[in-house]
Amino acid sequence: MFQEVMAMIRKELLIEWKQKYAFNGLMLYVASMVIVIALSFGQILGPMAWNVLYWIMVLFAAINAVGKSFLADDQGQQLYLYALAHPTAVIVGKMIYNFALLLLVSGLTMGLFLLIGGIEVGHPDWLAGLAVAGSAALAANLTIVAAVAARAENKTTLLAVLGFPIIIPVLFLLIRLSSEAISATGAGLDLDALLFLGGITVVLAVLSVLLFPFVWRA
Repeated sequence: MFQEVMAMIRKELLIEWKQKYAFNGLMLYVASMVIVIALSFGQILGPMAWNVLYWIMVLFAAINAVGKSFLADDQGQQLYLYALAHPTAVIVGKMIYNFALLLLVSGLTMGLFLLIGGIEVGHPDWLAGLAVAGSAALAANLTIVAAVAARAENKTTLLAVLGFPIIIPVLFLLIRLSSEAISATGAGLDLDALLFLGGITVVLAVLSVLLFPFVWRA
């Protein structure tokens, strides 16, 4: 199982390396949006407004980067994986790769926001930890949603419809917790909200592992 998971991660890395334009286009989108917002509204927006914009941009980047994990595979690739790999190894490998990719994107986006936006963060270690937690939550959500949507005819519409009910509370929690991290007067993160976010991520990951074999055979 471990070897199959590592093989899946390696396959995803090779595909991403051959299609570097996808990642480069994603980072170009993030950088251009941050620069345009900074030049247009830099003097107006406060730290909390930048915080909301940050997570919205991470969400759009996640949909474009993680959402294609199954949608980009053609029927031949799916049959090839179906014949060689265990479904648990497929979903775990894709989930780990999507988490790493999204963590890289969210980290680079955060660096641009802090550098160009001139935001002063009261607790940068909390904010970095929330970037990791947010990347894990979005990766766990969008990976299984992309797997389900890949089996339907109208894939992109189904991806948005299925992901919306779970993404909204996750996004709200991330914005709330990161606002406390940015505030220099914050006494500490809301432990209940943090545990709820972690619980959502764990439940989504477990459900993905349990349900994906049925989706994979459909």
